[in-house]
Amino acid sequence: MTVSPDVTEPETARIAADLHRLLPAWLARQRWFGGKDWAAPEVEPVLVETVCADGPRLLLVVVRTEHDEWYQLLVGERDAVPAGLTGAVIGPSGGALLYEATGDPELMGRLLDRIAAGGTAGAVEFHRLPGADIPAGLPAAVLTAEQSNTSVAFGGRMMLKVLRHVVPGPNAEVEMLAALRRAGDVPSAAPLGWMRTSPSAPGGGITLAVLQEFVPNRGDGWAIAVEEARACVVGECESVAPLGGFAEEAHALGRATARVHAALAEQLETRELDPAQVDRLVEALTRRLEAAVDQVPALLPFARQLRAVHQDLGEVAKRGNAPLLVQRVHGDLHLGQTLRAEDGWVVIDFEGEPGQPEAERRRLQPALRDIASMLRSFDYAAHHALADVLGVPPGEQSPQNLHGTRLARRASAWAVHNRGAFCAGYTAAGGTDPRSQPVLLRAFEADKAVYEAVYEAHNRPAWLSIPMAAVRRLAGRHRPAG
Repeated sequence: MTVSPDVTEPETARIAADLHRLLPAWLARQRWFGGKDWAAPEVEPVLVETVCADGPRLLLVVVRTEHDEWYQLLVGERDAVPAGLTGAVIGPSGGALLYEATGDPELMGRLLDRIAAGGTAGAVEFHRLPGADIPAGLPAAVLTAEQSNTSVAFGGRMMLKVLRHVVPGPNAEVEMLAALRRAGDVPSAAPLGWMRTSPSAPGGGITLAVLQEFVPNRGDGWAIAVEEARACVVGECESVAPLGGFAEEAHALGRATARVHAALAEQLETRELDPAQVDRLVEALTRRLEAAVDQVPALLPFARQLRAVHQDLGEVAKRGNAPLLVQRVHGDLHLGQTLRAEDGWVVIDFEGEPGQPEAERRRLQPALRDIASMLRSFDYAAHHALADVLGVPPGEQSPQNLHGTRLARRASAWAVHNRGAFCAGYTAAGGTDPRSQPVLLRAFEADKAVYEAVYEAHNRPAWLSIPMAAVRRLAGRHRPAG
């Protein structure tokens, strides 16, 4: 364990020992903790640093679980926790209370000052991008929308994303945000700074938090799309005419996505896949499928057709007129990763697919992966809206009552229409029309649906029918590549 330079070694050891005792039960209750099946995971504090010592203490803590997963906490130490934070209490330590401090405006303001000043606190490094405007004294407020991380907003000007499940090595989001900043005029939130551990610390160079500009917005794409889809399901929009049912926004979102892809391709590495690399891509898709079938038996009847879809991708990619290009991509693009700012859509959260190793998140991929993920999100929004209108989740809806009904048809039409509008917008902004590569798009969309099936089976079994309907559609319409 690394000893903080701002407290005595016995005091740090005492805090670490108390955290070792207190955290197992507390960690298991946190929404961002990945091991929900562990009632009380074994936890080892591997880093305890005091980053703010003047007044109530703020400690940065990194722990490692028995399954070798690493998590970060920002821990406050006070005689009594601020009002409204009693639910964040971890437990007593040395006559004071330890608590999760992202909801403490005073301590978060002092942490922002540390990032603005740069420098180090023991094994923690604070980095401020040259020219970044980081004003002091802004009110801090923790946001509640995220699940895998925790974000703190500062006066409507900045947002600090505190990473929870941390991994060693270069951080994909920091790299891509910096690349988009260099490109200029790209619809993303500008980075301002970040925190990381030093290379000599346990784990070596772990990115801890990213400070970005705060984007004033009318809401995220998911909330807006679901509301629009709901209006169409109940007949309050002008059917799904070319300019109705969210189509204008979907078209603009496609344009924004193409601009992001173009900037990433310009600033970071791109390459063409040779036949051997195409084969490895197909093998990776098939491995993901096989792992998913082991976890979700409902996928088994479609496994043979889906393997054939993967093989078709390989054949088309190797003999097509144009080579298969790969580049850095968002990696987890969906409606919830977008914000509707006053002047258009902004793409956020470039961390990549949750649960994937950092090296996998940084791997070059076809841009069609992002597009397929967004297309699946439109399908989800339509089903979510339909479920809201009917008052029951998809798994509890009666096929006899729903099949062929007007509401279901409207939801499906909304999804199809807006998927097309997104692709048209992507093409209008200079991207390759995704619809011109149907075999490749089908393979990546099927891969995403399989991923969704695993997620739903583990987290929301009542929603498993949504990705399974997509799996059935994509496998059932398979035709050998010719």
